Amino acid sequence: MLKPLQHSLLALGLLFAGVAGADEVKVAVAANFTAPIQAIAPAFEKATGHKLLASFGATGQFYAQINNGAPFEVFLAADDSTPARLESEGKVVPGSRFTYAIGSLVLWSADASYLDGTDAALKAGQFKHLSIANPQAAPYGLAATQVLAKLGLSEALKGKLVEGQNITQAYQFVATGNAELGFVALSQVYEQGQVSSGSAWIVPDTLYQPIKQDAVILKPGANNPAAAALVQYLKSPEAAKVIESFGYKLP
Repeated sequence: MLKPLQHSLLALGLLFAGVAGADEVKVAVAANFTAPIQAIAPAFEKATGHKLLASFGATGQFYAQINNGAPFEVFLAADDSTPARLESEGKVVPGSRFTYAIGSLVLWSADASYLDGTDAALKAGQFKHLSIANPQAAPYGLAATQVLAKLGLSEALKGKLVEGQNITQAYQFVATGNAELGFVALSQVYEQGQVSSGSAWIVPDTLYQPIKQDAVILKPGANNPAAAALVQYLKSPEAAKVIESFGYKLP
């Protein structure tokens, strides 16, 4: 039988063996996916023992950072073209690219009475500022410009646009009242099957190109078990349930 001291040492040995097997994964996360990954991270860490270290920003900005040697190991983009481009440039682990979510665009106001579930207020144009994310860097900003073009409002509203560097800043302009309304990611204002605050028009997906969001393992993560584990976890039913709860569609 083990003596108490031997038992304690054995327990400590097992504990440190478990810690030694855990790894960290550095993840570049498109700003629209901030809330979902924050909800997924604790469950991922509990299930795998690995730690997720996330940075949030615009997909275009991350592309530039990755090209400049940023040590990200997994990239969760807000489109499918940027990961495909990185793949063609040899910066991605071959075969790792997949669509983890399909995003939805929403016109949102922090004022609960401003929007009536249609595009009426947008067409009326009785506002000073319309917030969008930078269409050059953020796929949701590009989608917003596609909606305006489809509705024939691009010229009429051009002088009222205020651009955020990413979708988080576009949301903040509206949330703080600096813009009466704005195009944001549905995931930013959606909870338990409905828009959680303010008022909104969920934009029909026929008005913009599908926002297919792809993930890849980047070359710095090629030999990191935590990177492979995260990609695998994002394909699990547990992760799918969280992703859908924020208003995303699944591929």
